[in-house]
Amino acid sequence: MRTGTLQLICMKKIFLIPFLLFFFGNVCAQELEGAWLLTHKDGKEITDRKLVKIYQDGYFAYASKEINTNKFLSAAGGNYRLEGNSYSEIHDFNTMDTSTIGKESLYIFSIKGNILKITNKNTSESWNRISDTTDDLTQNWVITGRERNREMNIITPGDRRTIKILSGGHFQWIAFNSDTNEFSGTGGGTYSANNGVYIENIEFFSRDSSRVGASLKFEFEVKDGKWHHRGRSSKGDPIYEIWSPYRMFLVQ
Repeated sequence: MRTGTLQLICMKKIFLIPFLLFFFGNVCAQELEGAWLLTHKDGKEITDRKLVKIYQDGYFAYASKEINTNKFLSAAGGNYRLEGNSYSEIHDFNTMDTSTIGKESLYIFSIKGNILKITNKNTSESWNRISDTTDDLTQNWVITGRERNREMNIITPGDRRTIKILSGGHFQWIAFNSDTNEFSGTGGGTYSANNGVYIENIEFFSRDSSRVGASLKFEFEVKDGKWHHRGRSSKGDPIYEIWSPYRMFLVQ
């Protein structure tokens, strides 16, 4: 084999390996996207509470509630990263333990069919996929506009922000401050988005569990990449909000 040919093959391998790592990393991330239900923790079946975790656009969020009472228990979320069978999380918010905010937690993960397993030396979790369906609103969003007194007020996301993650037919919004670790509230459940009509079915609400079971109907439009959201809030107040893709505001 000629030296030039050998060098060309080696160069192709050098460029091919990072590409393959990037490609398969994205494949794994896409495979993880959707909604998951926690079924076992540290070998014990979860029967007294419901915890749903949503993955989308390199971000995750989850909340738990008591099954019998709908009482809100906890919420956490932030960025996640996959590399091979390694999985890491960095919390933006965590109502159970604010000391984890901004710190990386490392795990080993595996997906077989619709079962996701996440483990490290301290814990083991088993999750069942609920759904990985997508629609026009499947994305991680951050609020950037809200109408008040018939005027649209521009909101620039900073340490204090409200995000809304939608994937696998499930949604969760969270208001928090990543600088002070302050958590303002969260709510979520299932949703549908068809023909300009967006419907939320509330399954948990940290501020008022009596809202659980309510369904809210809105008009929506994705215009210039932004989600325009009109209707009435859970309190019956008229709202018009604009949500932008959260990735636009993430520091690289």
